[in-house]
Amino acid sequence: QVRLVESGGGLVQAGGSLRLSCEASGGTFRIHAMGWFRQAQGKEREFVAAISWTGGSTTYADSVKGRFTISRDNAKNLVYLQMNSLKPDDTAVYGCARGVGARIDGSYDYWGQGTQVTVSS
Repeated sequence: QVRLVESGGGLVQAGGSLRLSCEASGGTFRIHAMGWFRQAQGKEREFVAAISWTGGSTTYADSVKGRFTISRDNAKNLVYLQMNSLKPDDTAVYGCARGVGARIDGSYDYWGQGTQVTVSS
């Protein structure tokens, strides 16, 4: 059974930074792409970033490009989301997901519970 557990969320002032972590257990990790998504209260879930299984390819939502960085450590089954220059609009529950395949443009089959990020103005 694949399990994804996020950590690192919290309350931060606008302009601040946070680093989220997602630890995967069960199943395989290193041959799958991984993604980060977020869902603000009252809104639909939206894509944030994705990384290929090698880490060589990444993609970002326009709203976070240049501010967020996704990375992974396959030896530790971890994927990270470094978030800089945070804005109040970034407030949401952030969750990670495992890609069905290795590519960053595929679908996702397992999801974590998420971690709350709140950015105060």
